[in-house]
This record gives sequence, structure tokens and C-alpha cells, in this order.
Amino acid sequence: MYTQNTPIHVKLWHRDFWLLSTANLLMTIAMYMQFLLLPQWFIGEIGLSYFKLATVFGLSGIGLFALGCFCSYWVQRYRRSRVCINALFAMLLSFCALYFLYENTTLSYDEKYFLTLIVRFIQGAAFCIAHIVLSGTLIIDACESFRRTEANHSSAWFTRFALSLGPALTIILLSFTTIKVTFVICAVLCLAAALCILLVNFPFKAPEDTLCKVTLDRFFLPQGKWLFLNLTIITTVIGLLISSEQTITFYGMMMVGFFLALLSQRFVFINADLKSEITVGLILILVSLLLHFSDNNNAITFIYPVLAGCGIGIIGARFLLFFIKLKGHCQRSTSQSTYFLSWEFGLSVGLFLGYAFFNENKNQLLICAMILSCLALIMYLSFTHSWYIKNKDR
Repeated sequence: MYTQNTPIHVKLWHRDFWLLSTANLLMTIAMYMQFLLLPQWFIGEIGLSYFKLATVFGLSGIGLFALGCFCSYWVQRYRRSRVCINALFAMLLSFCALYFLYENTTLSYDEKYFLTLIVRFIQGAAFCIAHIVLSGTLIIDACESFRRTEANHSSAWFTRFALSLGPALTIILLSFTTIKVTFVICAVLCLAAALCILLVNFPFKAPEDTLCKVTLDRFFLPQGKWLFLNLTIITTVIGLLISSEQTITFYGMMMVGFFLALLSQRFVFINADLKSEITVGLILILVSLLLHFSDNNNAITFIYPVLAGCGIGIIGARFLLFFIKLKGHCQRSTSQSTYFLSWEFGLSVGLFLGYAFFNENKNQLLICAMILSCLALIMYLSFTHSWYIKNKDR
């Protein structure tokens, strides 16, 4: 049995779990590939302003909240797997739309920008539904009840690695192919994710007697608002960093940091104080920012993304467990989706701020990131942790 302070290890080897986690990884990679793909298109080729690019990322973050209140109704009214596949199909169509916008020569640049805003809003909404249903319902239902926390924890690592895999894949693809081909590959990844889900058999579940069409169930947990805010501030810092980094070295070394975070849970924090993981993670991010700010030699170029990746990996894993344990088993799905919204919304805010205000001054961006990191650390140590201990359900 897992205690509040026990790291969780991957022991899930059955086929359904890996298929669903692979689907989670593929669709998240497709979304994160746009972190570098859209700037290359709008800034590198079209020459639109950085503020317009920022709104493209910001609107996707707003789109995350557009349809989530209908998720619980859809999951109970229709087949769960079908809801997820339809959302993935909407994501696929959004990438096709971006492909045709890129290819179209009759539209003006402003018209392309306006239509891209609409596509990205829809894309954010579809991604939210797909992820909520997949992580909060399908993966949970595919595992034994005593392994559900382990399943949530393990599957979430797939999406964390996508944070480095997506942009790195974009850099590799753009080195020998074009932007429009990369949009096609994003669509193919969504199709592959849908095929993974189709290979899993889900038993039929009868809906509840009373169905509410609009509800926060499976979408947002109001009781977790302070965890949501604290994690959003932290992931905003990562979004700021991503807005300023376009090298394979950064994302490759960030991936190394994720591996170190995964190992640290097994060997470093196994008997540590509960608050130590978030504290150490934020300190690692702060050290990463300070190194990046103070020097830019070859050694620092390799070290600071490792520290940033290790820090956010440790923080993400522990915050997920905080969300899950904040409320009872019956609200596990809602806790999962609230964690996801906090993670993704923070990244969107960071990308928006980075491109809108700090595109020409990296030092100012790093100072802003350090201030936010200090704010997140102070908030966690002075309030969030003690609040969580008082309010957790189990």
C-alpha cells in the first residue's frame, strides 16, 4: 500500500496500460511540437509580430477550459473510448487545417493569423477532452483498483517526457523537411494515438440515473485551487524558458533531467520529508536560471537544462500525487484533470508572456522567471503545503 511519502515505481506491464499511455504520449508530442513549429512559421516565414504569436499560444490555453464542463455528461452518455477518439479526430482535423492555412496563397497574412487563432482554440479544447478522458477515465478503468494511483503516476511521466520530445522532434524534422510536412506528422501522431485506443477493449458501463449536462465533475476540483495556482506559477516558468529556447541541446539535456528526476524518486526521496521534493525541485529550477543568467559557456549550456528538467520532473510527480490524495477515490478523475489544466495553462501563460514581452531581452525573461520561481517557493513553504496537510482526504 502506498503512503503519502512513498515514491511510486513503474510495475505496470500489461498491454492495455502501455497502449493507452503510448496514446497519451503521442497526442501530447503532437501538441508540444507546435512550441517551435508555430514560431518558425509566423516569425521565420510570415514575419508577424511576436505579440500575435503570443496570442496564438495564449488562446490555446484558454481553449482548455471551453468544453471540460461537458466531459462528465459525454463520458456517461456515450462510450468513453469513442469520446476520446472523437476528440483526437478533432485534433487531427486542426492539424490538417493548419496545413491548408500554410499552403493557401490567396489568404492574407492577417487572415491566416485570425483563422489560426480559431484553430488553436479548438485544438486546445479538443486536447483537453482527449486528455481528461484518457488519463482520468480510460487508464483508470483499464487497471486494477489497487493500482490506479500507480497507473496515474506512471502514465503522467509519458506526458512529461513529451515536453522535451515534442520540440526536439520538431527541430529534427525541420532540419530535413518543411513546416507543412511537420503538420502532417502531427496529424499522423493523433491518428496513431486513436489506433492505440481502438486496440483496447472497454466494457460497457451504464450511465447514472440522473445526468447533468454541465458539471465540474471530471473537469475541475474547486477544493484544489491553491495547488492549481501554485503549480500554474511553476509551469509558467517552464513556459518562459521554452519560449526562448530553440536548440536540440536544450531539449535533449532536459530529457536527461527528466530521467534523473525519475531516478531520484526511487533512490533519493524514498524516505525524505514530504515537502522536500517540491522545495528541492524549485531550488533546482532557480539554480538553473541563475546559471543561465550568469554565464553562457559550453558547460552551462549543457548543465542548466538538466537542472530545469530534473526540477520540473520532481515537482510534477509530487503535485500529481497531491491532487489525487486531496480528495477521495470517487473524485480521482476530477483531481487528474485539475492537475492537467494547471500544467498546460501554466505552459500557455509562460509562452504568452515570453513571446509578448521578453522576445528581445533574454535577461529580463530570466529575471521574471526567477521572480516567479521565488514566489512559487514562498507560497508553497508558507501556505500551500500546510494547507494541503490540513485538507487532504487520504
